[in-house]
Amino acid sequence: MNIFISGGAKNGKSYFAQEKARDMALEYKVPLYYLATMIPHDKEDIARIKRHIKEREGWGFDTIEQGTDILTSLQGETASGQRVDPKGVFLLDSVTALLANEMFKSNGQVDFEAGNRLAEELTTFAKSTGNTVFVSDYIYSDATKFDDFTEDYRKALAFIDRKLAEICEQVVEVSFGFKNFWK
Repeated sequence: MNIFISGGAKNGKSYFAQEKARDMALEYKVPLYYLATMIPHDKEDIARIKRHIKEREGWGFDTIEQGTDILTSLQGETASGQRVDPKGVFLLDSVTALLANEMFKSNGQVDFEAGNRLAEELTTFAKSTGNTVFVSDYIYSDATKFDDFTEDYRKALAFIDRKLAEICEQVVEVSFGFKNFWK
């Protein structure tokens, strides 16, 4: 089952996604993978990554560091050196970071087609695995008008989120720890 989870920052999305992915892997008796998409840029990012690693300790996740080119992760190896089994359960956390990595290049260039391309890649990923939990941030309710680059990013993320919501068997919004099952 592919699952799409969205919600605001620090609302419990990642923990809930970890539970869903772990339960699926136990039920199907397949490997459990954590697709880490964040590329750290500062101390806050490093602290967040460390916190997520600590939260996952003992859960059985084998980590795949994949900040870009998500489809290549299916042919690669995990952090422990194991070959990735596409029949396993994948927790992709997060779509938000993955889009930022794809759209805003380290050389300063902006790829305005990243949203369309990534929506297609994630759709392919979901169809290839059949057991992926996608985590994304809900960043659409701010009344503030942002600069053009940020607005393009928000529109691209909204497009990707809609595509994932269409193809996933379950869609969940996590807000203040409460779970709203939309599909």
